[in-house]
Amino acid sequence: MLQKITTDKAPAAIGPYSQGIVLGNIFFASGQIPIDPATGEIHGTTIEEQAEQVMKNIGELLKAAGTDYTRVAKTSCFLADMGDFAAFNQVYAKYFTENPARSCVAVKTLPKNVLCEVEVIAEV
Repeated sequence: MLQKITTDKAPAAIGPYSQGIVLGNIFFASGQIPIDPATGEIHGTTIEEQAEQVMKNIGELLKAAGTDYTRVAKTSCFLADMGDFAAFNQVYAKYFTENPARSCVAVKTLPKNVLCEVEVIAEV
């Protein structure tokens, strides 16, 4: 059975999707962009500022699903500019200390023209 995960401590979905889904003991989080859930606005203008907000949003979704960063098995990271790769990794490494499997690609455009988006799969 699919269990929808929702929290007001992370941005609400901006389309026809859930913030996250638990299936069995696996949590699938929808991609997170740097929206501040308190204001609904994009937080930051640099890759570092935006990545920090993305990680905070992911942390709140993980908590709502009953898990945490140490149980993340896979991440998918999307950057607007691969030139931000090193700076993004500096922020990413503070949160994903267990080094989960990962994909990281540059894309043409992200929602709301943000600099990064991250989605995760974690064990619950």
